Amino acid sequence: MSQQYRVPSTPRVISPSPTSSDSVDGPGGYFAPRTRSSAKRAASSKAIPEEEDTDSNTEVRSRARSRSPNKRRRRRASGTPGLKAKTGTIQKAEPPLPSGAPNGHLSPASAGSAATSYWRELSRSPSPRLIPIHRSWRSFIHRHEIPRKVLHVSIGFFTLHFYASGLQPATIHPWLLAGLIPIASVDILRHSIAAFNSVYVRALGAFMRESEVNDKYNGVIFYLLGAWISLRFFPKDVGVMSILLLSWCDTAASTFGRVYGRYTPQVRKGKSLAGSAAAALIGTLTSLVFWGFLVPTRFGFEQSFMFQGSLRLPDYLSDLLGYTAATTPTITGWAALGVISLWSGFVASMSEVVNLFGLDDNLTIPVLSGIGMWGFLKLLG
Repeated sequence: MSQQYRVPSTPRVISPSPTSSDSVDGPGGYFAPRTRSSAKRAASSKAIPEEEDTDSNTEVRSRARSRSPNKRRRRRASGTPGLKAKTGTIQKAEPPLPSGAPNGHLSPASAGSAATSYWRELSRSPSPRLIPIHRSWRSFIHRHEIPRKVLHVSIGFFTLHFYASGLQPATIHPWLLAGLIPIASVDILRHSIAAFNSVYVRALGAFMRESEVNDKYNGVIFYLLGAWISLRFFPKDVGVMSILLLSWCDTAASTFGRVYGRYTPQVRKGKSLAGSAAAALIGTLTSLVFWGFLVPTRFGFEQSFMFQGSLRLPDYLSDLLGYTAATTPTITGWAALGVISLWSGFVASMSEVVNLFGLDDNLTIPVLSGIGMWGFLKLLG
């Protein structure tokens, strides 16, 4: 072949700006073309050099973090322990303590027993987990307790109906005792038999609280017991007023306390000033309606009543102040009704606040209210 038709040799291609990452040369010094994906793989495969800590002080230096996005995502999801704190020290996990020694953290056992009982005692509406119907009607039944409050309030109207019908306490309180005994027996039995307790809760769960499933007895027992004591041992008017204060003042205190209690100071744990004020107001109005309207229009002030429409100083105070029997200060009419009504509202509010040996308020409210009204009328009636 002639010289002029000879094929020229392949020219050598040299990259104008070789990078440090191009460490592998082709034959004859040829650099192969590189794509972005191959460059990223080559960069991620190289280890990031770390500087050796030549400082002799005791301060611990943190290691260089990986720049890989996958590792950063895993670190955020799992929460890597032992990262360097703001103070420059590494946070270390606490060593395990001996068995039974508290370390300041909740354990599953304590969260399900002591802590749960404390918060269940503090709040009347814990998370519904024991009563099935509470989970279905979380707001209507569990949070606001509408069926329970309707039953609570209705007892007061039944009491007024029995009074207006002319029934005497001696006729009613044996029936209350006859209903109390089987209801209490069934409640004791359900706490002993788990299967029966499950059926009981499913049937009457709408009128129960979560704390009454396993920890406490049903509030109906204490309601009947308080009503029986009021009608059995107090005079007629005081016994009727005690049940009315239980029925309406306790419901008003619970309702207004849940709604407005967060805006007022606490009287004690679980009792707010808003609830106590509502109980006092409803107690005063109840007394005005009963002694000021219902009693005069139905049967008048009977001989068995302690309040006969007037209030006067007791004899020993009259003698001490120099009054005679004819000049003893006495108030009658609306003035006497206003005084006894204010006192009834006060004792209703106080009996709702007082915690008497941890007893149920369905028992303490009628008993303490009856004692307060009986003592006041015994002194000034």
